[in-house]
Amino acid sequence: MKVMKFGGTSVGKPERMHQVAELITADATPKIVVLSALSGTTNALVSISNALAQHDKATAKSQIETLEAHYHSFITSLLKTESARQAASAIIAEHFEFLHIILRISFSEALYKDILAQGELLSTKLFSVYLTEINIPHALLPALEFMSIDANEEPQLPLIQQRLAQQIAKHNGIQLFVTQGYICRNAKGEVDNLKRGGSDYTASLIAAAVKAEVCEIWTDIDGMHNNDPRIVDTTLPIEELSFDEAAELAYFGAKILHPTCIWPAQQENVPVKLLNTMQPEAKGTTITSTAMQEGIKAVAAKDGIIAIKVKSSRMLLAYGFLRKVFEVFEKYKTPIDMITTSEVAVSVTIDNETYVDDIVRELNPFGTVEVTTHQTIVSVVGNNIASTEYLLQKLFTAIQHIPVTMVSYGGSSHNVSLLVPNQYKEATLQALNTGLFGL
Repeated sequence: MKVMKFGGTSVGKPERMHQVAELITADATPKIVVLSALSGTTNALVSISNALAQHDKATAKSQIETLEAHYHSFITSLLKTESARQAASAIIAEHFEFLHIILRISFSEALYKDILAQGELLSTKLFSVYLTEINIPHALLPALEFMSIDANEEPQLPLIQQRLAQQIAKHNGIQLFVTQGYICRNAKGEVDNLKRGGSDYTASLIAAAVKAEVCEIWTDIDGMHNNDPRIVDTTLPIEELSFDEAAELAYFGAKILHPTCIWPAQQENVPVKLLNTMQPEAKGTTITSTAMQEGIKAVAAKDGIIAIKVKSSRMLLAYGFLRKVFEVFEKYKTPIDMITTSEVAVSVTIDNETYVDDIVRELNPFGTVEVTTHQTIVSVVGNNIASTEYLLQKLFTAIQHIPVTMVSYGGSSHNVSLLVPNQYKEATLQALNTGLFGL
């Protein structure tokens, strides 16, 4: 069994959907195909939700009508036969009837999740109509029947495995399945989601559940690059990465792969391939349990970082001080990215500003609290880079003109992280590209 996930840009135009159909039928291997919403749909649904939350029903109605018109235009190019177009129109009518109904009811968080789910439901159902039109045997697996998260918003892999097997067993003889990425049910049984980029997570969870031979993530770029190609002109694709290296790069800003995608595949040792829908012949990047070579592989950057420093010469060395500090972040479910300590201070970084004021209030009794916003983490990732000869010399020589706020080194053999002000992000990435890769 092979799992193939296609993102929004890969299904965002009718001709792209045609190409996806060619890719998934290129060989006879049994497959589960995971689709994101059509590009732009989730953003439109978020905008509609925001208008409803602000009681601006006129704006919401206008946005719903615009999105509905886009889908009708989409199926005109996607499908050729009148019967297929009628089937697709019925699907659009069903889902947009729901969106029109919500204009008349009270907005809530649960309703918001229902609204966001419409994108993936539409893309998979319309793709199924197209596969039927071109006589491709397949079955549509409803993700809401098997994909679930617990009260802590963590996927329930054993339950997913059990329910997915039950769904597949209903379609004896079928070798091709299509399902929704991103959406799931929560512990209350309500429609929920795996957050932005969650379709990658869906694909990896499915791959782990069926113990797939490979999990392919198809996007619009030919694999993971050694730097951000949107900022640095001379980047190179990376052919091979280990799970640990890929996880570090994804977490610290490489946009091609969602950070959560690695863990499920790693648990079942399912190789992950990052491939380009627009250039399917490109090698892309293969992620496995083995790091093929030592040394630096790539640089990634993560924006929107907040640094919080607690200075307390009286308490820092006291027993239990750090535990008390970390308990504050745990209380507000705010993960920490980087940590540094000295004799009189502890500094941490977070990427979620939601509870900053509450966190600072609870940290104040421990000492003087300083908050620095608009920061970026730049991470240098590779295999055993802590022992790579002259790494630190090359790294700090390359960025000697950059004001570095924090450095994290030694916590992982795969990562050296720097905290810099946002305005120095591009200069840092470009300097490291020259200093570390000679590009």
